[in-house]
Amino acid sequence: MGAGLVASYGTLAWFASRFLYPKRDEEGAWLFVCTVNRLEPGSSLLFKIPGGETIAVARNGRGADAGDFVALSSTCPHLGCQVHWEANKDRFFCPCHNGAFDRGGKAIAGPPAQAGTDLKQYRLRVDGSLLYINVPSELLAKAEPNGKPAREARGELHGRIVERVAVRGPGHDPCLAPRNPETSREC
Repeated sequence: MGAGLVASYGTLAWFASRFLYPKRDEEGAWLFVCTVNRLEPGSSLLFKIPGGETIAVARNGRGADAGDFVALSSTCPHLGCQVHWEANKDRFFCPCHNGAFDRGGKAIAGPPAQAGTDLKQYRLRVDGSLLYINVPSELLAKAEPNGKPAREARGELHGRIVERVAVRGPGHDPCLAPRNPETSREC
């Protein structure tokens, strides 16, 4: 009888813990970024995931394992400007208000450092000579208006390397946007 009680209460506790602390979907999907040789040490590229976000992928080391690369959101948490890698200063830099982040995405200067807001980091893996990024499922769900991930005919998810985007324009710092004399304000 005691064993039956222990087994039933143990099962109840297991179900309760699964309900109270659900498993997070940390796996997401692994997307091919580029070959390892495409990124020279100290260089970076922008990778756009199917949900539309751009991610800065930089090579900080000379080796060919995942620890030699870093993948960070390229959107500054301060005002949404695009950050870029500055290899000569060993930092990611946001030109809107001189925000700076170390190679791991931690804010070290400007408004992001004052607010304590860091860049989101993504996991990377190297398989042979191929570099992959892990994109969480919630970001992939934004790929289409109906909430289903974008899928190619073969059923695979794809991202793409994009050129640097201009800092000026809607969605960025209004002080850097093109001036309209009728609605212009001093910043």
